[in-house]
Amino acid sequence: MRVLGPEELGEGDRERWRELRAVSKAPRNPFMEPEFSVAVARVRPRARVAVLYEGASPAGFLPYERGVLGQGRAIGLGVSDCQGAVLAPGTAVEAGELLRGCAVSSFAFDNLEAGQGLFTPYAAERHATYVIDVEKGYASYESALRTRSPKFLRTTLAKERRLGRQVGAVRFVFDERDPAALGTLIGWKSAQYRRTGRRDRFAREWIARLVGRLAETRSAQCAGTLSVLYAGDRPVAAHFGLRSASVLACWFPAYDPEFAKYSPGLVLHLRMAGAAAAEGIGLLDMGRGPAEYKDSLKTGELTVYEGTATRPGVGSALHRLGREPARRAHGFVRTRPRLAALAARALKGAGRLRP
Repeated sequence: MRVLGPEELGEGDRERWRELRAVSKAPRNPFMEPEFSVAVARVRPRARVAVLYEGASPAGFLPYERGVLGQGRAIGLGVSDCQGAVLAPGTAVEAGELLRGCAVSSFAFDNLEAGQGLFTPYAAERHATYVIDVEKGYASYESALRTRSPKFLRTTLAKERRLGRQVGAVRFVFDERDPAALGTLIGWKSAQYRRTGRRDRFAREWIARLVGRLAETRSAQCAGTLSVLYAGDRPVAAHFGLRSASVLACWFPAYDPEFAKYSPGLVLHLRMAGAAAAEGIGLLDMGRGPAEYKDSLKTGELTVYEGTATRPGVGSALHRLGREPARRAHGFVRTRPRLAALAARALKGAGRLRP
C-alpha cells in the first residue's frame, strides 16, 4: 500500500479507479470518482488517497483526510454525499490494518455508501437518501407521479403555467455555463441557511472554492452541473450538483423567495428530471435528510450510513470524546418528530434574529 495526494495519482491509477467503479454494483455516484477527490485536495491540503495493491496492479483506493491529531475522515466530509473505499471484488483488507497504513486512528463518515462491507460494521446510524428513478424515461416517471401524487403534480404544473403568464416565459437550462448564475445560486443558498438558523456552508472558504473548482470539472463520470429555471430573463430557481453518465447527485438547490408562491424549486426539479432522462441519466440522488419536497418527488430510497471506524489507541478515544456526544444528541432529536419540529422552529427563530 502507498499513500499519496489525490492530485499525484497517475492517469493509469485514475483509470483503474474508474474501472473498479464501473464493475461495482452501486450506482455510479460522482462523489466516488477520482475527480471529486482531486478537487477536494486542491482546497484541503490534508487530503490523501491510500492505494492498495495486489501484485503490481492497484486493487483499491481509499480517499480520506488526515487531521492534525491523526484522526481520519471521509474526503470532503460535511459536503460529500457518498463516501467509502473503491475496491476490486474479493479484495481482502481489514479496516484496522488499512487505518494503520493510512497513519490515522479513525475514519469518520456520514454518507457511507451501502455495500461498503469494510466500514458498515462501524456504522452507528443508517439514513435514507431519496432518489428519483427516470431509467424508463421522464414520461414514465411523470405517469407514476400522476398516479401516486396527482394533486401535487397538477398543482406544480399549474404554478409553472402561472409563473409563465405573470412573470415571463419559463425557460430551463440544464447545464448553464454563466458564472453569474452560480453566484446568484450561492447568494440564495447562503440566505436560506441564515434564514433557517443553519450554518452557512458558503461562509467556509474551502467549500466555496471547492464548488468553484467543480463547476469547471468536465469529466464523463464527474461533471459540475448548474441548472437554472428562468422566468423571462430572470433566474427564479437553480441547482448545482455533480453528474456521472448515470447519476445526477443533487447538491445545492435554492430559489428566489420573491417567487415562492410559484414553487419554482419543485418546477426546477421536474425539469431536471426530464433533462437528466434525456441525457441518459437514470437516477437523481436528492441526498439524505427528510424534506417535504423530497417526499413529493421521490420514487424510492437508498441507504447510507454514519459512524466511525477506529483502531485501538489514544486517537480513537479522543474522537469518541469529541464527536460522539454531539452525534448522539442529534440522533436523539432526529428520531423524535415533535422534538425535531421544536428544534426546527428554534433554528428558524434564531435565523430571523440574524442580521
